[in-house]
Amino acid sequence: MTSTNTPAFRQIVHPHEITVELRRELIDCWITVTNAGGAAGFPFAPVDIDQVAPVADRLIADLDPQRSRLLLAVVDGVLAGWLNLRRDLNPLVAHWGTVNHVQSHTGFRGRSIGTALMNRAREVARDEMNLEQLHLAARGGVGLEDFYGRLGWTEIGRWPGALRFAPGDDRDEVLMILAPL
Repeated sequence: MTSTNTPAFRQIVHPHEITVELRRELIDCWITVTNAGGAAGFPFAPVDIDQVAPVADRLIADLDPQRSRLLLAVVDGVLAGWLNLRRDLNPLVAHWGTVNHVQSHTGFRGRSIGTALMNRAREVARDEMNLEQLHLAARGGVGLEDFYGRLGWTEIGRWPGALRFAPGDDRDEVLMILAPL
């Protein structure tokens, strides 16, 4: 079988769309990425299914086409990465959304899965969710601001030392925006 390396994208907008197998793949990806040092929502590795599953289940339960959706990147039928795209329906802020939990499975690193996911998220936000801008917060000190910057995101601020990983290991939380979409 020939691998395309080009991800196919799938959106999940309702909890009932998550199969037992897909739930397992999402949780496995999250555990693998976190334990490899990824900044995907669990700052203290190692993590296991007992920590990740309840958080994944809350994220899945909150899926709604107007408020929260999962964007999956699939290569040769295997989950290669995913992210969560959210918006608040309050009319004051309903024109922008937030990107959360961006991750590419370690088995697919170096194949531009993260770049493809972020580019597709921009299209979905603009064309399907009618958003005008996207926001995200990234962990400083691991090169994420450079990655997002290459994709057109702009740093708009930092919370210096906001993230404490250990005594003497404080990192900035980097606030970024993508606008216009």
